[in-house]
Amino acid sequence: MIFKKLIDGWRYPSILLFSIGVSSVGSWIYFIALNLIVLNLTESAMAVSGLYITRALSTLITNSWSGSLIDRRNKKHLMIILSFLQSFLIVILPFFSSLVLIYVLVFIITMASSMYHPTSMTYITKLIPVEQRKRFNALRSLLDSGAFMTGPAIAGIMFKIGTPNMAIYLNAIALLVSALITIRMPNVEAAGETSDRTDRKLTVRILKDDWKLVIQFSRKYSYTMLIYFLFSVMIVLMTATDSLEAAFATRVLSLSEGDYGILVSSAGAGLLIGSITNTFTVEKVPTSWLIGVGSLLTSVGYIVFSSSSTFLIAIVGCFVLSFASAFANTGFYTFYQNNIPVHVMGRIGSIYGVVEAFLVILLTVIFGIVAEVISIRVVVVTGAWTMLVVAMVLFVYTIQPSKSNLYSTSLKKFKEE
Repeated sequence: MIFKKLIDGWRYPSILLFSIGVSSVGSWIYFIALNLIVLNLTESAMAVSGLYITRALSTLITNSWSGSLIDRRNKKHLMIILSFLQSFLIVILPFFSSLVLIYVLVFIITMASSMYHPTSMTYITKLIPVEQRKRFNALRSLLDSGAFMTGPAIAGIMFKIGTPNMAIYLNAIALLVSALITIRMPNVEAAGETSDRTDRKLTVRILKDDWKLVIQFSRKYSYTMLIYFLFSVMIVLMTATDSLEAAFATRVLSLSEGDYGILVSSAGAGLLIGSITNTFTVEKVPTSWLIGVGSLLTSVGYIVFSSSSTFLIAIVGCFVLSFASAFANTGFYTFYQNNIPVHVMGRIGSIYGVVEAFLVILLTVIFGIVAEVISIRVVVVTGAWTMLVVAMVLFVYTIQPSKSNLYSTSLKKFKEE
């Protein structure tokens, strides 16, 4: 009886995890293949950098309004439409030889992807019971780490036996499979909660009201949004620092391309081992400590990496930062799902995503300029130590005894300060 109840309780979460896993592997294959396609087409590293700028701008623009759409539409239907749209656009992508048209398609594909993430987050929160969320997020982290390891490997095999275009088509198939799986998932919307009618158009007034709503929510639940913001700053610093990883490894540490490949593999191994460990220990570790200690150890890993003078120390740093990030991400996703109301989750995730995307672009540009003018090591070390300061502040706030109720698995009533 207990076993049957367990199977029934994890039936849909397991199917959803499978869908996420398939999509994650496909995303890595697409990411690598697209870079190669543009590089082969133009033989320009600048053109490849243009892809990153295009994706960042698309995310920035989309997140400014997509949350308003997400919270007013059926999440399951929207996820299916977005997956089908991405699959179709990715299929036709290899047929274009114009760089401008490729950028346009990548911009639209990234729009759909940027909308899919907060939509799926809201759907997951509605589908997964509170007591199962930590375990689900730990398993999701494990799948993401597996995708990080297997995606590039599959892409490499595809490149050897075929072309980057074949890898692109494989991702389209993965998205198609994900959409078909989503069709079989339950509808989590309450009757009358959302509407898919086309007459409910977004207006400037609605968008302004939604931005005001997010600001008001942030003021009312200031502690929750402070944790959200601090963790987002951690992500921004990690992203900006990672943008100099290859240059730091090859130009500062004087590593060969083969050694750099091993360095990246050590990060993948750290993420995988951390995710596996996290899966077995997640129920025993408080969510607050997952976020706080996970963030601290992640920043320590970056400090070890940035301060390294030998290949071995750099490997240790990459392993530690990836290992710890698995715990931090699981804790943050659980905190987010338990403390943000599902009826505004799309708007909050998207609008804060605008701020995060803007900071990523700004800090990445600043880091790049300073690295050229002063020193790559100075920038990477500064980024790592700034990360540690933010992580320490985050740790102090997460372990406050007065806020322990916000990290428990009981259902929140949003009665804060």
